[in-house]
Amino acid sequence: MGAVDRSQILTRLRERIVTFAAFHMGRDTAEDLAQETLVLLEEKYPHVENMAELLPLCLQIVRFKMTALRRKTARRGEYNSVSVEDLPLPDRSETPAEAFERKEMLERLQKAVGEMDDRCRDMFRMKLQGKSFEEIRQVLGAASINTVYTWDARCREKLLQKMGGSWDRSSRDAGGGRVQ
Repeated sequence: MGAVDRSQILTRLRERIVTFAAFHMGRDTAEDLAQETLVLLEEKYPHVENMAELLPLCLQIVRFKMTALRRKTARRGEYNSVSVEDLPLPDRSETPAEAFERKEMLERLQKAVGEMDDRCRDMFRMKLQGKSFEEIRQVLGAASINTVYTWDARCREKLLQKMGGSWDRSSRDAGGGRVQ
């Protein structure tokens, strides 16, 4: 058989493979499966030249490839997946109520911090600047880092009391999980 004959046969086979696979899987997938099938046919079955033998062989290869593709998509959970374009984007903007609560909390926090002693205000300022406890220890002149930990715990407790809240789980649950 000549190269032209083989080329014509493969073209006709490709059309039939695409039609068969598109019926079962969809056009885009069918194109890919047809290409893979023809590559496999050229690599492993160059000795098969008769169209009567090639067509059933190709269709069997496509069936195996479709089965493998279905298993792979099922394994990956792609059957149940939802396209990102189909999902609505959440609205991340603050509602007026949330903005008001945030503003009110910020005012209460500024007032409470303003009423605290200098060391606590300095500790909060340095922590907000991203300083480590060791850096805070050096700036405040504490003898050990454990002293800074203690100061920090006491300052946070004082702030929480001034804000009207509690670290205790039962009082936090009673207040809806927020500092009241």
